[in-house]
Amino acid sequence: MNSVQTRSAERALSGGTWLIVCGAMLYSILTVTPLMAAHTAEAWDWTAPILPLVVDAAVVIVVKLDDVLARLGGQGGRWPIVLRWMTGLMTLALNTADSALKKDLVGVAVHSVAPLLLIVTAETSLAYRRAIAAAVAAQEQQERAERERREQAARERAERARAEAREEREHAAMLAREQREHEAVLAREQAEREERAARKERAARERAEQAERAERERREREREQREQERLTRERQARERAEAERRERAEQAERERREREERAARERAALLNRGPAVGKLPEGEARRIVAAAFASDMSVRSAAELCGWSVGWVSARYAEHRSPSTRGAELAIASQ
Repeated sequence: MNSVQTRSAERALSGGTWLIVCGAMLYSILTVTPLMAAHTAEAWDWTAPILPLVVDAAVVIVVKLDDVLARLGGQGGRWPIVLRWMTGLMTLALNTADSALKKDLVGVAVHSVAPLLLIVTAETSLAYRRAIAAAVAAQEQQERAERERREQAARERAERARAEAREEREHAAMLAREQREHEAVLAREQAEREERAARKERAARERAEQAERAERERREREREQREQERLTRERQARERAEAERRERAEQAERERREREERAARERAALLNRGPAVGKLPEGEARRIVAAAFASDMSVRSAAELCGWSVGWVSARYAEHRSPSTRGAELAIASQ
């Protein structure tokens, strides 16, 4: 079996497993929700689907992590087994509890089909994934061993070819060496004459190189001086920009402090007015409530300052709080 067929089998196994898990989750939610609603306070009927969702979420976690561990060839230990069986047994108990309480054996048998199928599917899919992972690992090891044998054979052939080429090169080198030794005697006198001419040429070239090196060093010093001047200008520009930025930041901080002080004075003026004689206009009452909320004043005290009801002031407090708590505050105010 090649890798394409293995991946196809894994996709079929994964798809079937998740289809069974999703079907069992939907069936469990539809079955357990009425039971939880019947055994929950009437005001909390809306929480009935939470328990089956939590149990089914644990099932999804177990199936997904078992899939990952099986692909990696790892073992999760005893706790994943405990969680897998515990969630399966919980699902079975919750699905058959209603029929068991009614002593309906047929209902117990019918409602136990999906949980039992979920438990067996989770265990079977885990075993299949581990078997597929082991088979794939064995196949990869076999392919790796075969590839190493081919590479070893190729290295041996290359080594033989290199040995033959080395022998040929050594034979050619021996012939060339004999030829060079024969020619060296004839060329030595010519070389000596050429050496004298070369020494003169080298002396002239060295003098030219010294002059060129001196000129290059002079240009390098000038370039370094220009670079130093450029860096100095850039540093001065950065220092000026930093000073301007600090000045803008200080100006903004002063303006912010002035706004905060002005807002504090306005709140203090609103809160120091004393209890209202009557019901103030809504705009003025809203400003008083906002100032009271910013000063952590109680709802009743704010109601006394603006002359409006405690419920109305509580609703305004809820508007000033975060959106996540606004609904709860409105519910409390309505009670």
